[in-house]
Amino acid sequence: MPISHAASLARAALGLALLSMRPASAAPPFELPPLVSEGSAEHHVGKVIWADLVTPDLAGAQQFYGGLFGWTFRDVHAPGSDYAVAVADGRPVAGIVQRAVAPGEQKQPAWLTFIAVRQVDSTASAVVKNGGKLLAPPRTYAGRGRQAVLQDPEGAVFAILASKSGDLADYLADPGEWIWSSVLVKDPVDEAAFYQKIFGYDVFDLPGDDGIKHAILSSDDYARAGVNALPGDAKRRHAHWLDFLRVADAGETANKALTLGGRVLVEPYLDRHGGKIAVLADPAGAPFGVMEWTVDDTKVEPK
Repeated sequence: MPISHAASLARAALGLALLSMRPASAAPPFELPPLVSEGSAEHHVGKVIWADLVTPDLAGAQQFYGGLFGWTFRDVHAPGSDYAVAVADGRPVAGIVQRAVAPGEQKQPAWLTFIAVRQVDSTASAVVKNGGKLLAPPRTYAGRGRQAVLQDPEGAVFAILASKSGDLADYLADPGEWIWSSVLVKDPVDEAAFYQKIFGYDVFDLPGDDGIKHAILSSDDYARAGVNALPGDAKRRHAHWLDFLRVADAGETANKALTLGGRVLVEPYLDRHGGKIAVLADPAGAPFGVMEWTVDDTKVEPK
């Protein structure tokens, strides 16, 4: 995993915010589509409900992710902004925003993880009060809802979203959709406590034989995300969120990513739940994970 991932994501998140900022009297430069097209009465605080990719090559990202996962795209055009919504089997799953890299600037493209909340402003204030930072202030999009970009006490960047159309129901993700998220940190105990304060998670320690601390964050009796310790040789690495897409075969997906110009950062290996996972990067360098998941696996919280 690139050591500068979190710092790059922070800059990328700020870039995403800057693309959408205008004077208070002006409307946002483009309107984001609703999270749920037909609306939903469901709200799942703490659930990862969206991800945005900030990249200097929108067309290249569309070609890569479309080839890898079969995503199609709906372009959203506005002066000074290029944004596309990725669609899997008719459902929007992610956004891709293009941000140019200035000459001499070193910036790693990155995915930004969005977590569901009911109140963005109060949640952002709670993050700051508990040692985090506000990177991009709350902003409302008429179709999408209100969102903000934040940083946890160790520097991992994430976003919060109060969806105007409600949250997605808890169903098993299909291949090509997000199925899991993890935050990798130096101190998983303190970080789990931080996220518990912010989102009201139940926290479960997850035993393992790798000598690395793991925890599960859950809400509504459903496992939402993992908190994992960075490897012992990762002293120079920064805390960061990593999102995983469900695939039928992690090995085949990794090989296909290579043919499409991507890279394999962590070779496929057998995870504790019985399926293989791998960490990949798109041609521009944005990391993401892929994970096998059988219909017999469950994401109901541990007991």
